[in-house]
Amino acid sequence: MKLPESYLEYSERSYGLDHDRHDWIPADRRDPLQLKSGKKAAAFIVVPLEFFPLDPPAKPFSHPGSMKTPYPDLRHYTTRDYGNRVGVYRILKALADVGLKATFAVNAAVADRYSPLLKAVEQAGHEIAAHGVSTAHIHHEGLSCQQEEEFIARCRAEFPDAKTWMSPARNQTYRTLDLLAKAGFEVCLDWEPDQRPLALRTENGSITSLPLMNELSDFTLLLDRRQQADDWARQILEAAQFHLDAYADAGAQCFGFTLTPYIVGQPFRVLSLKNLLSGLVGMPELEVVTAAQVSSLFLLPGQA
Repeated sequence: MKLPESYLEYSERSYGLDHDRHDWIPADRRDPLQLKSGKKAAAFIVVPLEFFPLDPPAKPFSHPGSMKTPYPDLRHYTTRDYGNRVGVYRILKALADVGLKATFAVNAAVADRYSPLLKAVEQAGHEIAAHGVSTAHIHHEGLSCQQEEEFIARCRAEFPDAKTWMSPARNQTYRTLDLLAKAGFEVCLDWEPDQRPLALRTENGSITSLPLMNELSDFTLLLDRRQQADDWARQILEAAQFHLDAYADAGAQCFGFTLTPYIVGQPFRVLSLKNLLSGLVGMPELEVVTAAQVSSLFLLPGQA
């Protein structure tokens, strides 16, 4: 059965994207970018530090990492708490052993509850990014503008110097970017642009979106798809090598991935984590930096 032509009519349809946050430029028409260092690609590591309440709200949806069984789900609650008490320190040590700095995306509730952890992250020289209030505070269209502003304001008060933002569950409203720019955030990790920094327009200036790849997330690959830790590590190294190999045609590109404390901080995955980080360090043409540093590394088209 053929649909009536009226089903294909859309009064707002126009050439390009269906939003005005950035211009539409097909991948084969983009000017290749270069890194100021002369290296061929950049990568950034994000470590989410999250608070999961024992009885989380189900609306608008449950956070992907939230409790799985009926209240009180002590098994999953204590596993996530283990990540903030034990697993994260294994990640900190693995990063220190190879001399890498990461972006630690921190819930405001974590800063309240685990102040020694936050101090350890800061003393190690890692970037602190704002990661919303908690996993129970999802940004969604059911919030009023005032409610969302209050969520962001609470985070800004907790992290006054943070440049980078990542929403809980990486979920936004249509106004989140405008409010983030208004609050002084410069980098956002919620969208997944095509392996390069992307300046997004807001009512309060631009904010840079970086490609934090959900397809390389340890949560996605190790929990959702039940892959082995060595396979997860190998895929990230393959992604890094792909970006290096694509330099001649596509120029310098970048990508990010996550290290979740209650996942890769488990003792039976630490060796894979160490092998991954050593592998990244062993790629001399790859620059591994924090999210806040990424966009400043790229030369704009025409710059020398």
